[in-house]
Amino acid sequence: MTEVTGRRERKKAQTRKALADAALELFLERGYEKVGVKEVADAADVSVTTLFKYFPSKEALVFDQDEDIEAGLVGAVHGRPPGCTVVDALREHLLRVSKDAPGDEFLHLIESEPALRDYARRMWMRHETALARAIAEATGAPEGDIACAALARFALASRELILADSHPRQAAEEIFARLQRGWGTE
Repeated sequence: MTEVTGRRERKKAQTRKALADAALELFLERGYEKVGVKEVADAADVSVTTLFKYFPSKEALVFDQDEDIEAGLVGAVHGRPPGCTVVDALREHLLRVSKDAPGDEFLHLIESEPALRDYARRMWMRHETALARAIAEATGAPEGDIACAALARFALASRELILADSHPRQAAEEIFARLQRGWGTE
């Protein structure tokens, strides 16, 4: 019985990947606005109904790693080495994620389309609650702690600044140094 479930999950993953790959190829080739969801479904050899079972919107077709993103953020907090602060772990994780960001063509697609740009920001920031919860657990703070929520929000929002900066490591160091020591009066 396990084999059947495994096969079913593999087929679902293949369909999801086929849809995401077809969408990205078409969007890069012709432009996001000029491609309809029916064309994406046809290119992946599935129905439009099936497409929407895997992706709730056209924008979602471009971003198919939502669960991996959240797992990575939470894992960075819980899996940090002894002596490594939560802030340091988040900085290193965001630098890794920024370094592994898709190529210029993909980033240009996102930034050139307001719907995709806005969706990308919302998608990234929706991990705030899970990250805040992980920070609270890791630091012994109560669930719903405002300082943990603030750290999660600022850390997540910093990604956009890091990606946009010509010196990402330097930007990350400055941002997370501020988060580590607080804003103070300098």
